Amino acid sequence: MDDQKEFVNVNLNSSEFIISSQSIEQNKNSNFKNNEGLSITYGIDDNPPWYLCIFMALQHYLTMIGAIVSIPFILTPALCMKEDDPARGHIISTMIFVTAIVTFIQVTFGCRLPIVQGGTISFLVPTLAILKLPQWRCPSMASINEMSSYDQEELWKVRMRELSGAIAVSALFQVFLGYSGLIGKVVKYVTPLTIVPTVSLVGLSLFENAAESASKHWGISMGTIILLTLFSQFLTNVKLPVPTYSKTNGFSNTKFNVFQLFPVLLTITIMWILCALFTMYDYFPIGHPARTDVKIRIIGDSSWFRVPYPGQWGWPTVSVAGVIGMLAGVLACTVESISYYPTTAKMCGAPPPPIHAINRGIGFEGLGTVFAGLMGSGNGTNTFGENVGAIGVTKIGSRRVIQYASALMLIQGVVNKFGAVFIIIPEPIVGGMFCIMFGMISAFGLSALQYVQLNSSRNLYIIGFSMFFSLVLPKWLIAHPNAIQTGNEILDSVLTVICSTSILVGGLIGCFLDNTIPGTPEERGLIAWANEMNLTSEPTTGEETSTYDFPIGMKALRNVRESCKKHNGLKFNN
Repeated sequence: MDDQKEFVNVNLNSSEFIISSQSIEQNKNSNFKNNEGLSITYGIDDNPPWYLCIFMALQHYLTMIGAIVSIPFILTPALCMKEDDPARGHIISTMIFVTAIVTFIQVTFGCRLPIVQGGTISFLVPTLAILKLPQWRCPSMASINEMSSYDQEELWKVRMRELSGAIAVSALFQVFLGYSGLIGKVVKYVTPLTIVPTVSLVGLSLFENAAESASKHWGISMGTIILLTLFSQFLTNVKLPVPTYSKTNGFSNTKFNVFQLFPVLLTITIMWILCALFTMYDYFPIGHPARTDVKIRIIGDSSWFRVPYPGQWGWPTVSVAGVIGMLAGVLACTVESISYYPTTAKMCGAPPPPIHAINRGIGFEGLGTVFAGLMGSGNGTNTFGENVGAIGVTKIGSRRVIQYASALMLIQGVVNKFGAVFIIIPEPIVGGMFCIMFGMISAFGLSALQYVQLNSSRNLYIIGFSMFFSLVLPKWLIAHPNAIQTGNEILDSVLTVICSTSILVGGLIGCFLDNTIPGTPEERGLIAWANEMNLTSEPTTGEETSTYDFPIGMKALRNVRESCKKHNGLKFNN
C-alpha cells in the first residue's frame, strides 16, 4: 500500500468469522481509510491470502445468485416453456457461466473495478415487449400439452433464438459507444432526470410479474417479505456467535453479522423449509405452487455436468423490431453502469475512474452482452448493484476477490444440477423476493433525484410526465397490439416494440425534455452530478502506475504514445 495512506484499526466485519487472530496480525496493515474517510479492510489493489479470498468470494457469489435466479422465473413462462422443463436449469447455468467469464474479463482488462457483471432485469422489459407481439404470443396451455416433445421444445427455442439475435446485435451499439470514446461526450446528456425514469421504470414496469408470482400464496409471499425486511433492515447490527480457530487461542466464538451479509439466503432457506413442512403434512393440495415437490423431478432429469456453448438452442435470428426494441435494455444498462463506476471506486478506496477506463468498461460490457446473446442466455450483462452494495457492507474492495468469485461461478455454471436446484424454489417465495428486489431497483433510479431541485416546477413536470406516460402507453399497446398500422409490417413491429418498452419511452422523454426545457445547471442537478462523477481524462505518464492500467503491456503502450507525441504531434488516448 502507498505510504500516504493512513492505517487504522477497524473491525473486519464480515471477514472476522474466517480470520484467525494470527491472520489479523499479519494483515492489519491492509486496513486503511481512503480519501473519503471510509474504512476499508482490503483496497482495490490489495491481494488478501488465498484462503480469505475464497470466503470473501463466496459472499459475492451468494449476493449475485438471487438476482440471476430471478430472471428465468419471468423469462421462461414468456418463452412458452413448461414449468417442469429441465431446460430452465440449463438457462440458469448458462447465465452463471456467462457471468463468470464476463466478470473476470471486465475486472482484469475492462474498467478494472471490482464489479460483478451478469444477467440484468433491464433486459427483461424490452424482452417482454418483444414476446408480446402477436407473432410471439404463447398458445394456450391446452394446445402446448397436445404438442409432441419436439414441438414443445421448438416452441420456446425459436423465441430464444429471436431474443439472442436481438441482444447480440443491439449490444454492438454499446461496444461502439465504449471503444469510440463517445461515452465522454454522451455522458453530459445523461443527466439525473434521464437516469430517474430510465432506471426506476425497470422495477416499476415489472410489478405485474411480481404480483402474479406472489399471488400464488400470499401467506408465503408475505412471510418472505417480512423475513427479508427483518433481516436486512432491523437486525443488521445483531451479531451471532460463530466458532473460529487459531493456533494461539484454539477454538473460540467470534460474533458475526450474519443477518447483514446473508439476508436473502437466510430468508429463502427458512421459507423453503417452512414450505417443505407444509408439503410433508399435506397442508397444500397436490400440485399447489407452494409445495416443494411440484418440480422436484427437474433435479433428477438434469445432468451433472454440462458446458454451455454458443448456439446451443440454434443459431440466433435477427429482426429489425427485436434489435431496436432491445436497444432500450442496452441504453438502460449503459446509464446504470456509468453511475455505478464512481460509486464503486469510492467504496473500494480507488481514485475516480478516468474517462478511458469508463470507455473500456462500457466497451467490454457490450462485448459481454454480445457473448451472452450468442450463448443463448436470453439476457444481457450489466453491473450488479447488489455486489456494489456488498463492498460497502463488507469493506472488502479487492479486485482479486472478484476474480476468485468468477472461478466459483464458473464451477457452478458447469455443474448443471446446482442450477436445477434453484428452479424448484416455490413460486410464492420468488414472488415475495420480487416485491423487494424490483422495489430496490426502482429506488436506485429514484435516488438520482437527490441531485436536482425538487421544488422546481420544471423538474416536477419532467419527472411526472416521463414516468407516468411511459407506463400508460405500453399498457394501452399491450391491450391493443394491432393499434399501429402504417402499412408496413416491419415498421409496425418496430414502433410497437419501442412504444411498448417503458424504460425506452421514459428515458427518451426525460432526456429530451431535460436538455430542451430551459433550466439552470443548479436546478437540473448538473453541478452536483458532475462532482459525483468527477470524470478525468489524464493518463498516467512515464513509469507511473495506475489502478486502471492493464495488468500487462502498459510500458509498451506508454512508449508508443510518447513516440507518437514526439514525432507526429498526435494525441494518444489510453
